[in-house]
Amino acid sequence: MSSLAVCSTGKSGPTLSVDAARLRAIAAACPVTGQEMLPLEQAVGRITATPIMAAHALPPFDNSAMDGYALRLSDLTGEGPWHLPVSVRIAAGDTRALTLPPGTTARIFTGAPVLFGADAVVMQEQVSRDGDMISLTNAPRSGQNIRRRGEDVADGAQALAAGLALTPPRLALLAGCGVASVAVRSRVRVAMLSTGDELAEPGSALGPGQIYNSNRVLLRATLARLPWVDLTDLGILPDNPASIRVAIRHAAQTHDVVISSGGVSAGEEDHILDALRLEAAELEVLKVAIRPGKPLTIGRLGRALYFGLPGNPYAAAITFTQIARPALRRAAGLMEEPDSWLPAVAGFTYSRSTGRREYVPVTWSQRDPMQRPIIDRLGQGASASLSPIAQAMGIAVIPAEVEMVRPGQPLLVEPLYD
Repeated sequence: MSSLAVCSTGKSGPTLSVDAARLRAIAAACPVTGQEMLPLEQAVGRITATPIMAAHALPPFDNSAMDGYALRLSDLTGEGPWHLPVSVRIAAGDTRALTLPPGTTARIFTGAPVLFGADAVVMQEQVSRDGDMISLTNAPRSGQNIRRRGEDVADGAQALAAGLALTPPRLALLAGCGVASVAVRSRVRVAMLSTGDELAEPGSALGPGQIYNSNRVLLRATLARLPWVDLTDLGILPDNPASIRVAIRHAAQTHDVVISSGGVSAGEEDHILDALRLEAAELEVLKVAIRPGKPLTIGRLGRALYFGLPGNPYAAAITFTQIARPALRRAAGLMEEPDSWLPAVAGFTYSRSTGRREYVPVTWSQRDPMQRPIIDRLGQGASASLSPIAQAMGIAVIPAEVEMVRPGQPLLVEPLYD
């Protein structure tokens, strides 16, 4: 991480691609090391701290995958059809240790334990039954419709790796393996703050030259949805270098990540950079080839990861999701980054300057013959605009080298989910 000569101006250094800036942010992140044990019902969304081993095999015994009839293949000699008497009936939960008598079949239901000696289950739709006799014309293969003990997860085998988010299906897997509690990483302690005398909180009266602090609401709502984040909202800091310095020093001493909004450019009233320099922060003010956005501060403030996001709302939202959020996931100990971008086609014409990757809010109501959304652009791309992103169904990305977007042009879109 380059040092404070870069931080002091915010204007030196090359313009980075979005991908390069994302990698620098991830490189600055150090995963939290603390962990705690939680019961499964309290662990949804948390991050596995260690590999998790199965307490029991899954499934724990050989069982039937179908409602049907268990039989021995050795009883199906010669040419079919074959006729076998039904000797026993077994349902799920049957605790008897049974052996299938030779020359017979067993009526068996899904999830029921397979009798010793049976080596296949024929689904009930493939047999005919008359009284206590069944007839079948096609011989099953060995092991057909039998779920073998441990075929999903062997006893004592790794069920989940470290660094995974505990989704409902993953929690179900652990439950099926007999795991009742799990070691998870401690939540990432995140402090967020806004700067600027021009900011007022919603509900208060606006003074001359003031605007309401929408960035704070946007970032707080975004971070509060992450179950692996422990969020502290420090509110609005006035444009006072001394108070800003005290606030960011305390935030860095007590949190794993500090996120500021506004005050990261090189203006005379952007005091964040001066305060960071005095606190010996190891930062870079990056020029990123992104629209909206471009100025972005990343690095370390003491032991804390630091992000300085732009003050304009849409620019803050895009730089957070595309650059800061992957590094925040790394700080949480997550080892996977989901790819939620989907193929779409443009339903609009848009002439633009090349050189910066652009993220535009879009909506759609129709799909093309390949079932790709036909997207319509919202707004004019101003970084301070809020209405387009509030109406958007997704965010489309326009590559840096594209000068003209025309209807039918393939694009990628990231849906915005509730």
